[in-house]
Amino acid sequence: MEAIAYMEGPIVKGNVTFIQNGCSENVHVHVYLTGLDPGKHGFHVHEKGDLTNGCTSTGGHFNPDKMDHGAPDDEVRHVGDLGNVEADANGIVDTTFTDHLISLTGKRTIIGRGLVVHELTDDLGRGSHPDSKKTGNAGGRLACGVIGVKHKLVHGCTATTGNT
Repeated sequence: MEAIAYMEGPIVKGNVTFIQNGCSENVHVHVYLTGLDPGKHGFHVHEKGDLTNGCTSTGGHFNPDKMDHGAPDDEVRHVGDLGNVEADANGIVDTTFTDHLISLTGKRTIIGRGLVVHELTDDLGRGSHPDSKKTGNAGGRLACGVIGVKHKLVHGCTATTGNT
């Protein structure tokens, strides 16, 4: 299955594609964003695919397991914790990574949920700020989009919408 989110903010724009070749396989993520300040920016799947009030309508990080915030490779993390993406000197992110916890099907589906890039570096739950264990203290929301189905490629899996 393949999904895509078109990201838009006042300055930041781009798209993010998600590919999952099998129900229990890792999800491959390709991020292309422009208009960011150089450096690392928190990058998260949020619980709601609601943009009625801009990026603030997407709610908190997608966290069906009720865990603390963490890094993508941590055992304890929100499902939506994808860590940081890093913009180059021209403010462009063009990167690919895989994630083992998000899914395009089942209980941890990200289909229909919000995707947000933040203004600051995500401290991965390791900071001393009170928001560290909740949001990674990643600051404001620069751009967001809703993750939607692009192609159904997975056989034997059913995609369920993440909006509740």
